[in-house]
Amino acid sequence: MLRLALLAGIGLAKGALGVNLIASHFSGGIYTLSLTTTGTSGTISVTSQTNGCGTTPGWIELYSDTRKLYCFDESWTGRGQHAEFNVQNDGRLSLASSLQVSGNSVHGILYGGPDGRSYIATAEYSPSTITTYKLPLQGSRVQQTEKFTLARRGPHQRQDVPHPHEVHLDPTGKFILVPDLGADLIRVFRIDTNSGRLTSCASHATGAGDGPRHVKFWKSESGKEKVFSLNELGNSVSAWDVNYTNDCISLTRTHSISTYAPGKKGGANTKAAEIRTFGNFLYASNRADQTFGNSQDSIAIYTIDPTTGAIAWLEAANSYSYYPRTFAFNKNGTLVAIGGQTSSNVAIVARDTATGKLGNLVANVQVGQKGRAGEEDGLSAVVWAE
Repeated sequence: MLRLALLAGIGLAKGALGVNLIASHFSGGIYTLSLTTTGTSGTISVTSQTNGCGTTPGWIELYSDTRKLYCFDESWTGRGQHAEFNVQNDGRLSLASSLQVSGNSVHGILYGGPDGRSYIATAEYSPSTITTYKLPLQGSRVQQTEKFTLARRGPHQRQDVPHPHEVHLDPTGKFILVPDLGADLIRVFRIDTNSGRLTSCASHATGAGDGPRHVKFWKSESGKEKVFSLNELGNSVSAWDVNYTNDCISLTRTHSISTYAPGKKGGANTKAAEIRTFGNFLYASNRADQTFGNSQDSIAIYTIDPTTGAIAWLEAANSYSYYPRTFAFNKNGTLVAIGGQTSSNVAIVARDTATGKLGNLVANVQVGQKGRAGEEDGLSAVVWAE
């Protein structure tokens, strides 16, 4: 696989070079995309499609060193399927194994064991559970289920029950964080590396009505650790100090900032979706704000203080998509692939590595059928297969 050899800043390589991406679609398809760049422009196309991850693939995780892709089914029918794919050199996928599950898994990761990848953890949105399995998938059974309850409803109409939205592995591989949109909590679990069992630590409350969806760890050059959480319902991001104490992780919220510029706010239907960091910059996608015109939503960009980890608003950038549910940076941070859920497109956008700002549209392709605003259809996830 050729990697993009890019010039400094946002300039692309002079020669034509290619790289693959993989995208999932709520209709059931998993697509391989081929991107070729020449100068400051490029072309992207769908080169293959496969199935095998149930009816509603909602999340994909790629492990580049083993060329394994794991896909998790968000099916709402009470029956779903998780799948493991081998990624060929040309990006094409071949199904390696699969497992019938109860569905509604909105996120999944590998964790634990001698290699750090002996078990799978998933988050189930409406059942209010996280579930673990032992690999290999074929013939595996549920190892552990944690069911969450809610003493009283939250301030938002979607906070009727707990809604775990992610299972996020910490940098040590010893803990899993679970942002719970329905309960306004970031739950913490300690991993037994040998058995894969999870033990609950203290949970940490967000602001009322925040609805935390995803989290990301960040560390300064001096070793200071932060967690940044994306709050879907509150249209904000929060910064947390991290301390490892008493065999658990303790989080202390320091500040929160809107996903919109000072003096502005989202509308009745806007929802923050995804959060990423690259170096000393933080990025969050906004759905249905149409900041840049009809069906052109925004990506919020923040600076991260390299010493304290404090975040500050930088600017909003065009996502070149509608309902940008997912986005990911290439390895050297010069390009970002943005997946529009409702527009069902993958937009490749240039990134300035010095300023952190996003720039021009490099390439764009529609993947599968377009979705409907506010519905669980269209494109669900995109990753680079570098």
